[in-house]
Amino acid sequence: MFDAPPAVDAVVVTAPRLPDAPAAAVFSSVQVDPRLLDARPRVDEALKSAPGASLFRRQGSAIANPTTQGLSLRSIAPSGAGRALVTLDGAPLNDPFGGWVIWSQVQPSTLGAAQIVRGAGAGPYGAGALTGVVRLQTADGVADDVQLELSGGEQGYGRAAVLARGADRRLLVSGAYERFDGQTPVRGPRRGAADVPIDLESTGLSAAFGDRIGEVELGVRAAGWREKRGAGLRGADSVASGKSLAATAARQAKDGRPGWRLQAWAVESDLRNGSAATAADRSSTTAANDQYATPAEGYGLNAALRGSWWEIGVDGRLFEGESRERFRNMGGVFTRTRVAGGQASVAGVYGEAWRESGPLLLTAGVRLDRWSSSDAKRQERDIQTGAVTLDERPADRDGTTPTARAGLRYAVNDGLHLRAAAYSGFRPATLNELHRPFRVGNDITEANAGLEPERLFGAELGVGGEFSGLTWSLTAFATRLEDAIANVTIGAGPGTFPVAGFVPAGGVLRQRQNVGRIEALGLEIEASKDFGEAVSLRAALSGTDAEVDGASAAPQLTGKRPAQAPRWTATAGAEWRMNAVLTASADLRYESARWEDDLNTRRLGSALTTDVRLDADLGRHARLFVAADNLLDARIETVESADGLESFAPGRLVRAGIVLRR
Repeated sequence: MFDAPPAVDAVVVTAPRLPDAPAAAVFSSVQVDPRLLDARPRVDEALKSAPGASLFRRQGSAIANPTTQGLSLRSIAPSGAGRALVTLDGAPLNDPFGGWVIWSQVQPSTLGAAQIVRGAGAGPYGAGALTGVVRLQTADGVADDVQLELSGGEQGYGRAAVLARGADRRLLVSGAYERFDGQTPVRGPRRGAADVPIDLESTGLSAAFGDRIGEVELGVRAAGWREKRGAGLRGADSVASGKSLAATAARQAKDGRPGWRLQAWAVESDLRNGSAATAADRSSTTAANDQYATPAEGYGLNAALRGSWWEIGVDGRLFEGESRERFRNMGGVFTRTRVAGGQASVAGVYGEAWRESGPLLLTAGVRLDRWSSSDAKRQERDIQTGAVTLDERPADRDGTTPTARAGLRYAVNDGLHLRAAAYSGFRPATLNELHRPFRVGNDITEANAGLEPERLFGAELGVGGEFSGLTWSLTAFATRLEDAIANVTIGAGPGTFPVAGFVPAGGVLRQRQNVGRIEALGLEIEASKDFGEAVSLRAALSGTDAEVDGASAAPQLTGKRPAQAPRWTATAGAEWRMNAVLTASADLRYESARWEDDLNTRRLGSALTTDVRLDADLGRHARLFVAADNLLDARIETVESADGLESFAPGRLVRAGIVLRR
């Protein structure tokens, strides 16, 4: 680790913010160790240290298709769109079209904190925070700082990242380039010429500027990103790109005067995604779909006014986008085009209050949101003649949804506290879920413009504290997710179906549907301890017993476990600062088996992974490191097709690099 920088009087703040409200202590949250952020090339890889953070199909952003990079919490019902809101300094990072998160838009080295708030995020977080919020916070600086990282490894892995901070000008600039030749996900005798490695090439750039006018703090952040990756099949790949801008102003409370915060943001994204069908013997592929563009835009505004015991606020978001694609390959030529998309909006107001009386903290808040989906269309044409073969114009839809949260925290003594909380939240369907059909191999999933918003109701009890340097917590929770959106199996290939068209042998047809409700009971245990300055240990366990009640909408799912929801996850980590030069660390993560599909017919086995890292501090200006991801080369099953074909995440990857700092 680097020596501490010299002390200076001024702190460079590039992201204006209000301090956490006292009410935050009532709800379940965990801080991701900043050292994990520093050690990982991608933010989502650091978030996995919290067992409740679930990545869809066990695939991190280094290998996952952009459309499956959604983040969910508590394993209630993970989805590609994600059921958690991810913010950076208050501005959402979720894609305006699909809700997923392209993690290349933020570099771990720029972050000072990452907090995971579990449970529905009514109050200030609003729509999208169904199972919780991941709050990322830009690091404040105290001096001029330039940092360069160069690393490389097996399978063509390479990364270059730079961070520069100017204290006088309150400027933070960062950028990263990463590439990876990858590994082929299909292994064993069934692998054929159709199967190729999942490769990656990504670039992310950002710049943040902060200043102060009187007592008002001002901040602007701009970012751009581009990711090109293979899908593990010959002829199937994707390119995701985008840019964003956020402007924030804040004034702290002082002498009884309320503090306030105002933020506006805009984001523009695009996605090209090509899929392929495989021959029965996997000797070849045929282009099945070419989603050559998915342009989308999102705009938002949020504001908060906070007094000594209350906070009120408003926020609004507007999204618009469409998927443009070529499909129906006949004789090696696409014969149809499709344009599908629309607009969606949500706007809300909230109020929250808290009261501290000795050891007791009470809080309660309410929120009211207005949501809408409009200007929807799905139009398909014959490429050769231009004739319209399908023209759907779903009716505009809207609604008003109230949510609330309340809780208490009681400090028994300095080392023990009790807490209880109840909450509700909602998530409108994304433009992607409403309008974009997609294909993975021979499986086809149809969109559904009639989806209702999901709603979650939950309650939890917690106890925690500190004893002889051991920090610990235990939380039990119960949730009910109503009108849950799931990919429901409605047919199997080979066969031709209305709208979807032909589904090949070995494939299935699914549609996004509201499937009644999902009920879940869960337990979370976390503990950490520092043994002097030399050794740090942490461990966590999360168990979730979730079950679907499909009701009349999907009775075949009643009694099933939600797809992609492991029953148990456990993490553990250790750091040993051997001397002034060497630091060793290790991280373990275990996930029990999960089901790949809604009908619980495709079982993905359990997995245990081990990551290790050794850092050598060569003084103030340089550090060397060597890291091994998945050290024991564990088989991490990610996908199982209808015909039993298995795909796996990458095996062991050894990396080494140098970090230079001025």
